[in-house]
Amino acid sequence: MFFLALFLVSTQALWADQITLSNGDRITGSIVKGDAKDLVVATPSAGNVIIARTSITAISADGPVYVGLSDGQTVAGALQTNGAQLQVRTQTAGTVNTTLAAVTTFRNQAEQTAFETQVERLRNPRMIDLWTGFLDLGFAATKGNAETQTFTLSTRADRATNRDKIGVYYTSIFASNKTSGASATTANAKRGGVVYDANLSKRTFVWGAVDLESDEFQRLDLRFVPAGGVGHHTINTDNTKLNLRIGAAGNREFFFGDIRRNSAEVLFGEDYQHKFSNVTSIQQRLRYFPNVSNGGQYRMNFDTTFVTALAKWFSLQFTFSDRYLSNPVPGRKSNDMLYSTGIRLTFAQ
Repeated sequence: MFFLALFLVSTQALWADQITLSNGDRITGSIVKGDAKDLVVATPSAGNVIIARTSITAISADGPVYVGLSDGQTVAGALQTNGAQLQVRTQTAGTVNTTLAAVTTFRNQAEQTAFETQVERLRNPRMIDLWTGFLDLGFAATKGNAETQTFTLSTRADRATNRDKIGVYYTSIFASNKTSGASATTANAKRGGVVYDANLSKRTFVWGAVDLESDEFQRLDLRFVPAGGVGHHTINTDNTKLNLRIGAAGNREFFFGDIRRNSAEVLFGEDYQHKFSNVTSIQQRLRYFPNVSNGGQYRMNFDTTFVTALAKWFSLQFTFSDRYLSNPVPGRKSNDMLYSTGIRLTFAQ
């Protein structure tokens, strides 16, 4: 009986926190975490229970519970409410008096350790940390009197910190057609590059980039474009982001037949993202290159993608990509457009 009583007392101690609700109910358990909207309490019988903060009238917890306040401070200790007032009995600073309304977060020891680890990771990330990105795949084929195949691939990886951002991207399309035994390639283009942004302030940043491109049917072996300039975080909310860019670029073009062209360009650009909902979003990128070496000539790159998420890692996507060149080589058109629909696989590290 002694050991049974000891076990019951020990079990009760593990679930010693008590939350009183406005309807008079009391929930006994252990505070896990909370924010300005909800409080999560682990209970012995119902597992984790999510409680709306507005329904809580009293809290009693042995702690330690880490309490984040609206002024940025964090205090840890046992909790006891008295009406709208909250007392935090700390081990080092005595009793801290505050209000429930001033509390922005609650965390137990495990949640606080995880939070501090993540903060440190963001402050001093390794180069392999914080990468997010996606892989888009599209494929279409026909069989019969004519055999056609079209394959599209697009991928991007970004690493963003409070100080800077690195982006690496690549897009390609390949299509072939076989009729009456004769096979021919009908599309073969590749586009890729890397961009680096370094924040000067909350709104302004400097950037550098390198773009590489080839297009068999524009007779383009390679376009090499290093660029750099300044930018502005014009919109930066959870749902919408708009960055504007201005700078200078050097354009080296190598065409079939040993045709080479070098020119200096001005660059105007924008990067736009918007979430219509938790599952649907749009991403857009525009670059306009007036040629200062050959007056009146210009290039324009435009890419946009609509995405609908079916799962955290799996989405459907539709992409439109356009490359316009005002002075193509003789016999070639100015516009090369790419349409693609398929699946998107996302990752985060």
